[in-house]
Amino acid sequence: AAEGYAVYATYARDEASATEAARAGLNVVRADVASEAELSALFASLSKIDLLVNNAGIALYRQLQDTSLEEWNRLFAVNVTGTFLCCRFAAKKMLSLGKGCIVNVASVWGERGGSCEAAYSASKGAVIALTKALAAELGYAGIRVNAVSPGAIETAMNAHLSEEEKRSLCEEIPAGRFGSAEEIADAVLFLVKNEYCNGTILSVNGGM
Repeated sequence: AAEGYAVYATYARDEASATEAARAGLNVVRADVASEAELSALFASLSKIDLLVNNAGIALYRQLQDTSLEEWNRLFAVNVTGTFLCCRFAAKKMLSLGKGCIVNVASVWGERGGSCEAAYSASKGAVIALTKALAAELGYAGIRVNAVSPGAIETAMNAHLSEEEKRSLCEEIPAGRFGSAEEIADAVLFLVKNEYCNGTILSVNGGM
């Protein structure tokens, strides 16, 4: 928004963050990214789209043998299908303009895999593969598709970690700390501004 974009932000359940975003001047719309019908209505209401950032995501910290099919499917519905649907709807509008930019949010676990996070790692690996494929497919039409791949970031998604688990994880990070949401936002903005980046998976993980 500070860069001059008219920002539309979706949310599914987090009313507190939605209220905060609305107060900051964003156009806040309730829409579950796993719902084709809800996204169809949202994108139909927009006259044009210059930039799409797919940052909706959920996580699951569980061993493979304890992961249910329902949990697996929900992870993929939000993290992968949601990204696919938003890209599809946005691409249709961008193709008519002959330009556009899409930035997906992946994860370090999608690159290297994480113990007890097989389902989450697989979903983010799919986002990375989708990003590369769409960059090749849409680049000729003037649409760039890139991804930011965050490491351990200080967000609510990591709230389940104990202080001891956080310290242990920090020992795996050469930077010695978790990253901030602002540092990921800066990386997204870099990919938006650098017009020669296409198919780039930008790792922002403190050396992890």
